[in-house]
Amino acid sequence: MSERDDERTILVTGGAGFIGSHIVDGLIEQSHRVLVLDDLSTGRAENVSAAAELHQLDIRSAEAADLIARENVAAIYHLAAQMDVRRSTEDPVFDASVNVLGTLNLLQAAATAEVDQVIFASTGGAIYGEQETFPAPEGHPAQPVSPYGVSKLASERYLFYFYTQYGMNATCLRFANVYGERQNPHGEAGVVAIFMNKLLSGETATINGDGLQTRDYIHVSDVVAANLAALGRPGFHIYNVGTGQETDVVELYRAIATSLDHDREATYGPGMPGEQRRSSVDASLLRSELGVPAPIPLSDGIARTAEWFKKRA
Repeated sequence: MSERDDERTILVTGGAGFIGSHIVDGLIEQSHRVLVLDDLSTGRAENVSAAAELHQLDIRSAEAADLIARENVAAIYHLAAQMDVRRSTEDPVFDASVNVLGTLNLLQAAATAEVDQVIFASTGGAIYGEQETFPAPEGHPAQPVSPYGVSKLASERYLFYFYTQYGMNATCLRFANVYGERQNPHGEAGVVAIFMNKLLSGETATINGDGLQTRDYIHVSDVVAANLAALGRPGFHIYNVGTGQETDVVELYRAIATSLDHDREATYGPGMPGEQRRSSVDASLLRSELGVPAPIPLSDGIARTAEWFKKRA
């Protein structure tokens, strides 16, 4: 046991990443002891608060399982994942290895250690697939069209199993398209970060396809609020985390260019194979049951994000 095992210890997997590091900050502000488990393949050590304890481990490893037992973990925020949709289609076995087997490794360890709750970072758009209604409620048919979406749905089902079998409380948060400060503009990044980085570097941004495909863009601060509100929630729950608003890529690019005082036009490239045409999620259940406030407007979130990127340009 830890020398501080009388304290409430919370583990955040993927806590050196974009969203995870913001959740870590929020938990520290609430005076929790926070452990960060991250292999740093995409996360960055400098994102992690000095008040948290960073453990560079793979979620599939025996060492990760041992950490849960050794440190008397009360709750786990599970954000570590293979999150590249395109890579998941190219190598579904790797995607399942990380997202399904890695999750199972953590859940088995959590059950053995009698962890109270797991809060899981799931996905809205990738689980619902081509939507039938807009915005999609939690009861919308789950019809993932990528291995990534399939792996997230499988993890939700395993969480339900562990809840029914072991009484381990679980909350699945289906994120819309998250953007904001600390988002990495390289690799599998959100389009907001990519466009801002391109414009600030003096490069021309490229819009895939006609740019009329829509997404539900939610600022990372609203995602943190949802995660913090879910802590301590008994039972098994699934909540959407989004705005319910659709914004197409052309409109988004114009808002970003305006926030950076740029008038450079984007170019257009071929559409991405298998890309969803429209996506938005209904988060009214989250707000009614957990008291999470309405999300900030996209214009405000873009302005905040732009300020962060400008300082680092």
